[in-house]
Amino acid sequence: MTRLKLIACFILPLVLCAGCTAPTEPATDSSTANQGAAPSFSLAWSEYPSWSVFGVADKYGMIDKDRGAMGPVEKKWGVDIVLKETDYDTCINLFGTGQIDAVCITNMDILSPAVGRKSVAIMPTSTSDGADAVITVGIDDMEGLKGKDTYGLEKTVSQYMFERNLELQGKNTADYPFKNLDPAAAAQAMQTNQEKIEAIAVWNPFVLQTLRTREGSKVLFDSTSIPEEIIDMVVMGQDSLNKPGGEDFACAVIDTFYEVNRRLADPDKGDETLVALGEKFSSLPLDDMKIVVRQTKFYKTPGDAIALYEGESFQGDTMPKVVQFCVEHEICASDPKVAFGDPAAQLNFDTTYLKRVQQSTADSTGSE
Repeated sequence: MTRLKLIACFILPLVLCAGCTAPTEPATDSSTANQGAAPSFSLAWSEYPSWSVFGVADKYGMIDKDRGAMGPVEKKWGVDIVLKETDYDTCINLFGTGQIDAVCITNMDILSPAVGRKSVAIMPTSTSDGADAVITVGIDDMEGLKGKDTYGLEKTVSQYMFERNLELQGKNTADYPFKNLDPAAAAQAMQTNQEKIEAIAVWNPFVLQTLRTREGSKVLFDSTSIPEEIIDMVVMGQDSLNKPGGEDFACAVIDTFYEVNRRLADPDKGDETLVALGEKFSSLPLDDMKIVVRQTKFYKTPGDAIALYEGESFQGDTMPKVVQFCVEHEICASDPKVAFGDPAAQLNFDTTYLKRVQQSTADSTGSE
């Protein structure tokens, strides 16, 4: 169940190793007994475009990633945000075991840990709009792909995107074998012309790198055909939300995300900020990042995020499909209860904190 497994160790011109040690200290110290110190909460993130935003926020001083130090957004909400950067699998494990308060995770990968720890999706950060793709060599259509092995990471958004596209084309998934292979290995195999690697299912930066490196490679289909189904999010444990300062922490995280988005939209600061984002995400340069953020579409305002979570399509169609896929592929040990605005659910999509930040921004600027 990994979105970014091995990006940090895939040694190619566009990708430089950026590993880091997983944190081991307890998840949170939200006690206010320490002589009035602000309650401290942790957010785990791994390198992906809209999650690397939090590393950029620390770089520009909007927040301070260390315990006990606070930037202006933290002071505004009266909470101390502790950032924990690590690989994606570790993020999931830390959240599932209650060692961190909030995590950057997809709407698919949160379902399994939510079965054991009640979780609240406090905001979407982005959606895949071409960032996940099936790349082929010598295969020009679905009929040509039939019976051929497609290599990608099983039980991830890659397989979800693959099978959803087959479904949309009225194809039988049994006729299109999906073979388990890490995305880094799959991309490298195609780029180096390894025999019998004719189709791979990968995400950025592997999509960009493969199309540039392997002559004759092409995108057969991608996530543009399933708009707003693969969602990158920030999710918080209900137990952490219930602690003193928990709801303010949720708002501070959301506010931080939109502060960076405002920098990205600023004509005078946008390119510089995008370069900083690229430094956090696989060390990609400006031109590549301009492509990446087109294919990984950010929810740039609270209004955009609220519209997704409260939308009829997302609630009634997308999330039931995602849950069904996870249950059928045994990603979840049991059928998770997913709801919208229901604290009793195992995974609750809640726009309360988005709306608080939206109102706070409107109060200070006169608009959203």
